Amino acid sequence: MTRVAAVGDIHMGPGSQGTLRPAFETLPDCADILLLAGDLTRHGTPEEARVVAREIRDLGVPVVAVLGNHDHHDNRPDEVAAVLREAGAHVLEGEATVVTSGGLRIGVAGTKGFGGGFVGRCAGEFGEPVMKEFVRYSRRRADGLRTALEELHGRECDVRIALTHFAPVPDTLAGEPPEIYPFLGSYLLAEAIDTAGADLAVHGHAHAGTEHGMTGGGVKVRNVAQPVIGAAFHVYRLNMCHA
Repeated sequence: MTRVAAVGDIHMGPGSQGTLRPAFETLPDCADILLLAGDLTRHGTPEEARVVAREIRDLGVPVVAVLGNHDHHDNRPDEVAAVLREAGAHVLEGEATVVTSGGLRIGVAGTKGFGGGFVGRCAGEFGEPVMKEFVRYSRRRADGLRTALEELHGRECDVRIALTHFAPVPDTLAGEPPEIYPFLGSYLLAEAIDTAGADLAVHGHAHAGTEHGMTGGGVKVRNVAQPVIGAAFHVYRLNMCHA
């Protein structure tokens, strides 16, 4: 059994230093890994990233993260990622990592993802250049996730997890205004997950959404935005399916 702790949308800044650390320090007793599903900062500044870094440093379990749209706001995502990596986090964008915890090999493939909407009500790669680039950007993020998940097939993982910020399915958006669904996620992410395979998909972004969902291919999806789960993190238990 693999115990996966996850949270997103913690939106930390200087005034929130220390608010999550006490809960995070309990992780070695209840989880094998901590996943951070983006929007870790308020405005994407290195100063805010350093607040997050102090919360996650030396926790005793591996930390794997993706960035969110807030973490890109100040146009310094590379600096934000560097601060988090210096604190020991694996920060992914179209990449995979395998971490070892308690004798388990846990594979995580991650991307921020992007919007575009869902089947039947989604943006198309047609018309103005800016619209085409919107859809192409979303497709590139999804392609990166698929490639990363496929890479994990050959790396002897006990479980494989897809970690994104934007949502792969509309199920976990229930509670949000339907008009903004296209800006909260994309079906392309679910296609990538179902094509490459995963044991769990974790995302954030939808603060008024719903925790539980599923891809068309039967992969469990969990919205771990902190306003949704109402806790410092939730723990999900996965059976070990991969040799």
